[in-house]
Amino acid sequence: MNAMSELSRPAKMLLFGLIAFVGILSCIIVLVYNDYFLLGDPIKPNNDDVKYIQTSRLLLNEGVLAYNTKDQPSAFIMPGLPLVLSGFMAVFGQEQGGIIAFRIFQCILQALSIYLIFWIGRRIFNTRVALIACIISALYLPDYFSSGVILSETIFRTLLLLLVCVTILAMERNKSSMYILIGVLTAAAAYFKPHASLYPAVFLILWWRAKIPWRLMLKYTFLMAIVYIALLTPWWIRNWITFHEFILFTNSGGSPFLLGTRIKWQLPPAGFFVAHPEYDPETIFQGADSRAIQKGLDIIAYGFKHEPLKYLHWFTVGRWVELYFHPFYSRPIWPISRPVMNVLQIALMILNMAGIVWALVKHKFSRLLPLLLALAYFTVIYVPFVAFNRYGYPNMVLLILFGSYMVDQFLTGINTGRWGRMKKGGPLQHEKH
Repeated sequence: MNAMSELSRPAKMLLFGLIAFVGILSCIIVLVYNDYFLLGDPIKPNNDDVKYIQTSRLLLNEGVLAYNTKDQPSAFIMPGLPLVLSGFMAVFGQEQGGIIAFRIFQCILQALSIYLIFWIGRRIFNTRVALIACIISALYLPDYFSSGVILSETIFRTLLLLLVCVTILAMERNKSSMYILIGVLTAAAAYFKPHASLYPAVFLILWWRAKIPWRLMLKYTFLMAIVYIALLTPWWIRNWITFHEFILFTNSGGSPFLLGTRIKWQLPPAGFFVAHPEYDPETIFQGADSRAIQKGLDIIAYGFKHEPLKYLHWFTVGRWVELYFHPFYSRPIWPISRPVMNVLQIALMILNMAGIVWALVKHKFSRLLPLLLALAYFTVIYVPFVAFNRYGYPNMVLLILFGSYMVDQFLTGINTGRWGRMKKGGPLQHEKH
């Protein structure tokens, strides 16, 4: 994955300067702001981050993975983040030491991501697009917020970038080792966010476009599947021993599905409760598992029957807006306030979407496919579930690559225009007038 060999000295200096800038600034921000980044109250755990801290301490001290169940084992969340955080606590202490070390680790991942962004941008577009993307990412303040918050988004974003890198290499090299690595990365991502598990399905389209023989398709599919299964087996064994049932990922999947039916966090239409007297407005969005799934299905069925355009918009454009038009920026960093960041996010997204359209028109489609498929997969996978800025944040880096292509095309157009005017004597004629 070395993209340095043919890179000019100025480009190398800029890239390594950006990596150092992001790493150093991230560390300064998380050390200065420290627990300002906590979204919940550590005394009364009331948000995911402080619950993760509590869970990690319990896992370290008692060997029990519990979430929302006090000290009783649960399968409410995947174990990835508690395992990583408890590891830092074991080395650096269970109070501030371990938490600060975890934040510094996230800062290192943010700096590493700059190189991964560059690598992807250069392979799919060109060096200038890659460097523009790195510059935008280095100035994108939600990345620094993500370094400080105790959530899984920074780790997952790094795994997502690695998945895209290895996907590109797998198609270029056509080697079994690449697909084994895809299986490893997919399993690692699933330990943080289980919806990553079906990512290898994008290869069906890539293989079809590349006309890969079906025997190789079967071989590579088997390799990815067997590696994934082997790495997820410890989680399945733990759940079987603890709960005497097979739990694929978590047993909280019904709740995100049910919450995803809420349009702007409102209750279903008033007529829904007339048609379904078994549900109460006070308790409709409580619960999980199969009961929650049935509630969600009833809401969706009623909504598409009585307000089809509203619900169609919510499960298409509405999902896109909820994921990407609101910045993952719950704790503003000076000097950019949240209202200012809201405006910047919208402007950036307009640029990104223009870049997608322009790339589809001007760029070679087959080169774009790994990036497009990754973005499509990690967007569509949220359509049935609750979607908001935290879940969309890891994908912003993929969108920024398209926005950077748009910037590059704009700069190229300006330079071409200037060169054309100089060749025609444009500037001299202008001076005469």
